[in-house]
Amino acid sequence: MNWKSELKFNVTTIEELQNYLDLNSKEKKLLKKVVKRHPMSISKHYLSLIDFEDPKDPIRKMIVPSVNELDLTGSYDTSDEKGNTKFIGLQHKYSQTALILSTHRCASYCRFCFRKRMVGVSSKEIFHNLEKAKKYINDHKEINNVLVTGGDPLMLSTKVIENFLNGFTKIEHLDFIRFGTKVPVFLPQRILEDSELLSVLKKYSKRKQIYFVLQIDHPKEMTKELQAAVKKLLLSGIILNNQTVLMKDINDKPDVLAELQNKLVKIGVNPYYVFQCRPVKRVKQYFQIPLYKGYQIVEKAKAMMNGHSKRFRYVISHKTGKIEILGIINNEIYFKYHQAKDARNEGRIFKRNLNKTAGWLDELR
Repeated sequence: MNWKSELKFNVTTIEELQNYLDLNSKEKKLLKKVVKRHPMSISKHYLSLIDFEDPKDPIRKMIVPSVNELDLTGSYDTSDEKGNTKFIGLQHKYSQTALILSTHRCASYCRFCFRKRMVGVSSKEIFHNLEKAKKYINDHKEINNVLVTGGDPLMLSTKVIENFLNGFTKIEHLDFIRFGTKVPVFLPQRILEDSELLSVLKKYSKRKQIYFVLQIDHPKEMTKELQAAVKKLLLSGIILNNQTVLMKDINDKPDVLAELQNKLVKIGVNPYYVFQCRPVKRVKQYFQIPLYKGYQIVEKAKAMMNGHSKRFRYVISHKTGKIEILGIINNEIYFKYHQAKDARNEGRIFKRNLNKTAGWLDELR
């Protein structure tokens, strides 16, 4: 069975979910309301990682719909992606990076997705004109890298992925190309069983460096299949970075976060970012922890990591830029613009009054 056939067996209905989880009639009714607005899709591989006897299983919380998703606190566009869109599917927020929304599909649907407004829901924001993107990038010499994301670009056919690589590797002022993906976690068969994809990646990685930005959020996701996929990608010339979202009852214990980062380095994946969970509608109240608590967790976790494991930055992906959380002194919390939409903010350090319940910069005075 190939990876496309495997997707046909994803769990997508509450009736299918009942084969794994006992639901009363009220829960069933509410969950149907949730998935009508934000669809459910769980690959059989990822489903096999869940301990359904444990109501606090972290994989379960990340992927199985919850009645908590009925809470509408927050926003569907926390980073002002609409304001950074130059034309459908292409964003240019930071001067050196062009971002392409290549698809609204994923191999499974994370319940904490910050693009919950579109993933599995709508293709209205999705890119559809490669020539227009190449022209825009050619006309903006300050752009030195392209991030192809979505959804998950590895849900696209290998032919489409090759079209991206063929077009972008010919642009002289681009230094590298990135793909944001969780496919190696959700559907490692896509890597393990598709020699054509690996051949394409190997071919184009000789022209320009290709990066995969993975999203591995918990040690339970680091299966033998994931590790085998990582090895194949490394042998194809791909550099692998990882970004993690810090989330309530998933990886918000220092020992869990430290174990994750240490294991990433062990298999050849570079820790890149730990993100503060964004205040997304249907996500904020269920997944977000306060910045104060997040900082304490990260610092305690770092004490259990080696130098390579702690290379990541703990950041807020704010509408004004990526803002690193530097530290807390007395009753003030200090920040630094790691990347800024407004060039005048680059590298700027600033502080806010500490509020131990605030989960986002906008909640701090």
